[in-house]
Amino acid sequence: MAEAVFHPPRRKRRVFESYESPFPVDVGGKDFRICQAEIINNNVIVRNPEDIEQLYNKGYFGKGILSRSRPVYSISDPSLVTKWQGANVNLPIITSKKYRRHVQWAKSILQEQGFDDCSVTKILENYTKPLELPFLEEDGAEQTGNSCNRKGPNTENTELPKQSSTDTGNAVALSSENQNNGYKKACLGGDPAFDSVACSCKARENTEPRSCEMIKSKECAPEYVLVQEEEEGSLCHEDDSARVQENLVKKEKLVCRRNPFRIFEYLQLSLEEAFFLVYALGCLSICYGEEPVTILKLWEIFSEVKPDFKTTYMAYHYFRSKGWVPKVGLKYGTDLLLYRKGPPFYHASYSVIAELVDDNFEGSLRRPLSWKCLSGLNRTTVNASKELMLCYLIRPSDMTEEEMSTPECMKKIKVQELIVSRWVSSRERSEQDEF
Repeated sequence: MAEAVFHPPRRKRRVFESYESPFPVDVGGKDFRICQAEIINNNVIVRNPEDIEQLYNKGYFGKGILSRSRPVYSISDPSLVTKWQGANVNLPIITSKKYRRHVQWAKSILQEQGFDDCSVTKILENYTKPLELPFLEEDGAEQTGNSCNRKGPNTENTELPKQSSTDTGNAVALSSENQNNGYKKACLGGDPAFDSVACSCKARENTEPRSCEMIKSKECAPEYVLVQEEEEGSLCHEDDSARVQENLVKKEKLVCRRNPFRIFEYLQLSLEEAFFLVYALGCLSICYGEEPVTILKLWEIFSEVKPDFKTTYMAYHYFRSKGWVPKVGLKYGTDLLLYRKGPPFYHASYSVIAELVDDNFEGSLRRPLSWKCLSGLNRTTVNASKELMLCYLIRPSDMTEEEMSTPECMKKIKVQELIVSRWVSSRERSEQDEF
């Protein structure tokens, strides 16, 4: 059988990031760190922001649970950020409709916890009341000592009128130090009802107490947002001789409030990616509950969760070792998609179907393909400017199931790639006529 010929990948037209490293390891060993992950509902989740940045930037492992690929989800509305860019604020800006939706979600959670409607209304009114923002002078010194204090009787300083977006004299910003102080005050207020609202996603303990404390402080601290709200004012016509008529005009303002229902962006790893980081690179520790899971136990657990895990992982390990970035190929009906360097730089070159066979290319195939099914799958792949590849993982005929129960069995596995192409008779005739 002929060896597969790799064609040059198709580069993306617009690339907005630089290539850092193929793996989240450092050759010198100075920046090497073991990232933490946990198994939740048969999925491997990374929650530490530093670990997320490390794993995705160096090798493009995993995807954001709320994003398309890179975990960069933000509650802030980009159109509103552009609209209010002159206000110079570093808080998320959302619409009042979106904010009311978060309040409604928090209300549902409190009701599920047994609070009556009167208590829920009182809790949310106190938690979502407008807050004051610290105003900065031109030299950067703060005019107010505390950040995001509760709103008093005078509410003028809590609202940012739309006309002030072009005024750069008094820039509005929230320093990270004051923001953390505000977080601590709000989170340590001692009100369990507030904690149940703000900490909608409780942090689970892991093996590192510092990382656990960081995650808990981040998830339990309130999130301050700027809500764009509308107020109604009155304007009179310039013609004084005419009858004075008042027209209601909608004015927009930004009000600082606490978000009662926080949404966190985490990194979700496929089972193949997670095991590769643990077994091949040794830069990831996976916990189930409070205990870290060993490599052999992970091999067993992942095989139970995904019956064909051994086959797909062998293919993943092989292509990763060859310098490709494999991603899940479910949307194209295959097991893997192969990228050069990473999805931000190139389109996927190949859609891969992995099969485990013996020396005679026989065995219980995971997905027997009829000619009709193979033709349709190949057409789908070609229409997406990719090539269909069959990856055969050849194991010795005398290999037992006991040997397959450990990842060391990969040392005896051979790999054969086969690229499927569609033969077009008219194109073949024209090429022969040229000769």
